[in-house]
Amino acid sequence: MKIIEVPKNTLGYTIGLKPGDRLRKINGKRVKDEIDYRFRICDESVLLDVEIDGKLDKVEVEKDYDVDLGVVFEEFKIRKCANDCVFCFVDQNPLGMRSGMYFRDGDYRLSYLHGHYITMTNMNSVELDRIVEQRLSPLYISVHTTDVELRKKLLLYKKDDNLLDKIQYLTSNGIELHSQIVLIPGLNDGKYLMQSIMDLYKYYPKMNSLSIVPVGLTKHRQNLPQLNRVDSNYAKKMISYVSDLNAKYKTSDYHPFILLSDEWYILSKSEVPHKSYYGKLDLIENGVGQVRSFIDNFNDEIKHLPKRFSEKRKFTIVTGEMAANIFKEHILPIITTIENLTVELIVIKNHFYGDSVQVAGLLTGKDIIDQCKGKDLGEAIWVSHRILNDEGVLTLDDFSLEDLSDELGIPVNISYDSILSIFERDIIG
Repeated sequence: MKIIEVPKNTLGYTIGLKPGDRLRKINGKRVKDEIDYRFRICDESVLLDVEIDGKLDKVEVEKDYDVDLGVVFEEFKIRKCANDCVFCFVDQNPLGMRSGMYFRDGDYRLSYLHGHYITMTNMNSVELDRIVEQRLSPLYISVHTTDVELRKKLLLYKKDDNLLDKIQYLTSNGIELHSQIVLIPGLNDGKYLMQSIMDLYKYYPKMNSLSIVPVGLTKHRQNLPQLNRVDSNYAKKMISYVSDLNAKYKTSDYHPFILLSDEWYILSKSEVPHKSYYGKLDLIENGVGQVRSFIDNFNDEIKHLPKRFSEKRKFTIVTGEMAANIFKEHILPIITTIENLTVELIVIKNHFYGDSVQVAGLLTGKDIIDQCKGKDLGEAIWVSHRILNDEGVLTLDDFSLEDLSDELGIPVNISYDSILSIFERDIIG
């Protein structure tokens, strides 16, 4: 591991480490990434194999249990997914986007660190052993189907990747898993879905949940297989179907085994489940319970909202089509009662990806500009933080918040699922 920074008053500085040096091993075991490092540096007595100024050396260190070297390492290289799934969103991006938009993440370390779903097709026995040894739990597994032949077809993977054997090994060794199925009408539903549920439930409770997500399809599917979309009627039937299945596949937890992502309820115009339905699960960033959390959070904030402004104020909320009714039914009726305040809601159609992509997190800067420009937007625009990348810097088409503000002539601000934060920043921020 390459060291890129060694702050003063750290253990690393004391033993003579410098930027450019490398940590090779701890107690005779190779250190490949920061997870390895955090796991192995905990001992009070450690033997370090280091490369200082290009020369290998060994350094014995006695320290307290919770003390580490205090250095900053170069970020580890993310492992690419081994599949080419027929529904992969990466393949549905148009040409000309930044390179990161075409990268398929298949790294189990990011599954552990950030809750990313991975397929495990490229996971070997060494990695499985490491997960168990270092207790990298929970992990999030993209299953899609447990049928071997259909799995090859969906993932475009040429051989049986022994998924259930891997799940058996991890769960029998105490690793908690959460699974996901991207559902494609007419392909991995019906008997295949039923078999997948049966297979996964065998590993409950360590296989703690199964989330089902409707396939996302953009207009950029040239030379890709024709797939069916989920419509309102299909979504209604799926909600009823899963309700019946959960009555059969019971859990001892405070949540059902099978969970539907929020899109199913919005597409079918059904009420999203209450908070208690999800128990202690935290799958919000994967689109499960996100809407309920947003509504509940707003209801908690209502008592803190201002009653009036001394002079007339106005701002605009921008969102995607999927969340539009949430704002119309739950948010606007409350905040529009504030005296001297006008709030506009602009629902952005996703021309970049196509009409079937309606989530706010996939809105582009160009669509926001094109559909807001020339309108009376008031003092500022507010939009979900999900329009930006993980670093909170750029939209999908490389617009910064400053770029959007310059184009529209007013501040463009982001909100982290909190309406109250808009008022706490005095609307314009």
